[in-house]
Amino acid sequence: MIQLNNISKSFGDNPLLDQVSLRVDAGERIGLIGRNGSGKSTLFRIIIGEEGHDSGDLLIPRGYRIGALNQHINFTRDTVLEECCQELKGDEQYDYFKAERILFGLGFSNQDLESSPHSFSGGEQIRISLTKALLKNPDLLLLDEPTNYLDILSIRWLKQFLRSFKGEVLIITHDRSFMDDVCTHIVGINRQKLRKIKGDTSKYYQQIWQDEELYEQTRVNQERKRGELQAFVDRFRAKATKARQAQSRVKQIEKLESLDKLEQDSTLSFKFNYYPIEAKSLLEANDLSHQWDNDPKLFSNFDLFLNRNDRVAIVGRNGSGKSTLLNLLAGETKPQTGEIKSHAAVRYGHFGQTNISRLDQSLTIEQEIQASAPNLSRTAVRAIAGTMMFSGDLAEKQIKVLSGGEQARVMLGKILASPSNLLLLDEPTNHLDMESIQGLIDAIDYFPGGVLIITHDEMLLRHLATKLIIFQDGEASLFDGSYDDFLSKVGWHSELEAVENKKPKMTHRERKERRAQLIKQRSRELKPLATLIEGLETSIMEAEEKLEELNNQLAQLDMGKEGEKRQMLEISQQIGKLHIEIHTSFEQLEPISLEHDQKKAEFDQQLLDND
Repeated sequence: MIQLNNISKSFGDNPLLDQVSLRVDAGERIGLIGRNGSGKSTLFRIIIGEEGHDSGDLLIPRGYRIGALNQHINFTRDTVLEECCQELKGDEQYDYFKAERILFGLGFSNQDLESSPHSFSGGEQIRISLTKALLKNPDLLLLDEPTNYLDILSIRWLKQFLRSFKGEVLIITHDRSFMDDVCTHIVGINRQKLRKIKGDTSKYYQQIWQDEELYEQTRVNQERKRGELQAFVDRFRAKATKARQAQSRVKQIEKLESLDKLEQDSTLSFKFNYYPIEAKSLLEANDLSHQWDNDPKLFSNFDLFLNRNDRVAIVGRNGSGKSTLLNLLAGETKPQTGEIKSHAAVRYGHFGQTNISRLDQSLTIEQEIQASAPNLSRTAVRAIAGTMMFSGDLAEKQIKVLSGGEQARVMLGKILASPSNLLLLDEPTNHLDMESIQGLIDAIDYFPGGVLIITHDEMLLRHLATKLIIFQDGEASLFDGSYDDFLSKVGWHSELEAVENKKPKMTHRERKERRAQLIKQRSRELKPLATLIEGLETSIMEAEEKLEELNNQLAQLDMGKEGEKRQMLEISQQIGKLHIEIHTSFEQLEPISLEHDQKKAEFDQQLLDND
């Protein structure tokens, strides 16, 4: 267990963390969220001792071991397996199975394990470092963006690993699905403060929204009250008969807390510029095959018919050919065999993995966006930069000083500059924070054209995809259905094989009887919890409706009128009681909901394993 008490950190005149406190208790898996630049990684560096803090205390128990994903590569052994086994202590150093289990889970092959760690790409080397961090088996594991460079199967494996991890975990990730599936608590950095809640990201954002709405409502009411009191003072201060009352109002004004208006956080909110097309069919690919030099074929005999409203997600292992296929369809690479035909009116909006590296580092944001559409006026270019959160003078920043997330937003801005009706997006959420990812999802939702997207984000897959291109077992195939349909009807073969190997051998009758027992037990344990949850949620909803009604009544009353002053006091007291009631109900709801969700997940997994 570690504890941070009133930690503050500034860079120059810019405060980043302002007297933040956090306690990490035994067994907690905490997701740390906040806008890019809010201080998440700085907080990690403070905990592991790589960064100092201006004030406050960091309390770490003696002997408490902290492990972190090291982004600085320093390999010293000849093979990947030997490099990773260094982290095993004592007799465990020769227990290669522990290292192999993690390496295989993160997408490495048997051949990879005997290769030099220096022979791999930067992303693959980060996965080796992640393996080393997991093998240390520390008391507290700090993971900063562990899913970057992981494919969808490795991400699913890592979820299971972390859920069974015995110590504490602190995770920074832009992958909301990953965070919700792994974490027991969410800690958010918002307006230089920390807030910790038990539950998922949706609950965190809902509570932040409610708190800020209540704050703003209170601020408006106080400003209105202050104005009414000041008007009375200004009117009657000079009159002897009202002087005492005026002085009383002055004292009331002095007692009123001054609340500053909250600054609006900049948010990625935009729509893709649509190029109208009447044709239903946008693109057709027939009998595509491709391989690089003497490497095995990435895919063969692949067909695709893409219509205007299709949302097609491309998923599979890293290196399986997903980006290659997207580049073929974009016309950037020619297939070895097969044919790709597109409608004459098709206009591409292409966000490729290599496109960011093609940004001219010497140009400004405005100049780079202008380069995509030379005929656009400067006003139009500035408007696009503004939608990408580069308003005003920010549009004059050079590309070379931008972060990865900012450069990704510039790429989206370049797509906006040219109207399109077919979006080809290769992992566009990499480097974006959660709020910006939501803005991108909304923009894709509103886009009336076709979409082909490569992503490992299961939340995005579930939300957007109507069809899937699955890269599996050395082939690419089209699945007509949602991601959940794919998991239930086909599934990832490597996962199915792993589950099959763990299953006890039972007869069909034994499995059927066990399934019936599990369903009966699930109903017996979940039904009382569901009833409690429903009752509490109903109470909260009714209390919130009453609260809104009372706030509306309060806004209509005039404190200067004696008859209404008493009524305002009574309503304010009722509002206070309702806030306490709502808070108490939420406090009761949290552990019950968590227990219900955990039990349901356990029963669902048991039923899946049984089948």
